[in-house]
Amino acid sequence: MTITNSQSGTNVHEVAEGIYRINTPVVIEGAGGFSFNQYLITDDEPLLFHTGLRKLFPLVREAVASVMPVKNLRYVAFSHVEADECGSLNQWLASAPQSVPLCGTVAAMVSISDLADRPPRALADGELLALGKHRVRWFDTPHLPHAWECGFLTEERTATLLCGDLLSQGGAKLPPVTESDILGPSEAFRHQMDYFSHTSSASVMIERLASTNPTTLACMHGSAWRGDGAKLLRALAGALSA
Repeated sequence: MTITNSQSGTNVHEVAEGIYRINTPVVIEGAGGFSFNQYLITDDEPLLFHTGLRKLFPLVREAVASVMPVKNLRYVAFSHVEADECGSLNQWLASAPQSVPLCGTVAAMVSISDLADRPPRALADGELLALGKHRVRWFDTPHLPHAWECGFLTEERTATLLCGDLLSQGGAKLPPVTESDILGPSEAFRHQMDYFSHTSSASVMIERLASTNPTTLACMHGSAWRGDGAKLLRALAGALSA
């Protein structure tokens, strides 16, 4: 792990080949320690998944610059429309002149075509996008855990699922990657601050994600996780339906 800003504690760690977790620990009133993560995929056409909050942009930009030139960024992607997901989108577009927003078709239609300073590249459900050696595939997951436009990316070469707010963990001092239990901590956090829509289709959508057999789960809050991702996702589905 490399600390890129000693004051904020922002740090960078390679969680899979060519995929870097950018983490900033924070303290949120009423919630205690917390963290915001972004994931950078370095390749011929680099991709950043989640922009971070607008106020965190200088820290995240500094972290990306420690790995690659920011101007080379090609895609600025996110799971759904929320401040920590795409709050600094236009700042990234300004910093990387060749970059475009990357999102699902619903997000493009209802929000990003208007909010973004450049037109988005909308991915259809199941669509594959080659970045070079890495290939990402988009999965529509409406209202899982929240937002109509929600969706996730899998990176097929490294079997990494960029799983957004699924399996979010509270706390600010967590390891970059763990093989320990995160379902227990994430369920405790969910029960404390219930951010799930509880859509009736959750189990079906989670099973579809599990069928990709991820070995790295790139969580947006807390540690990334390494192991049998399909088993963990099915356990999450079971917990949600209990």
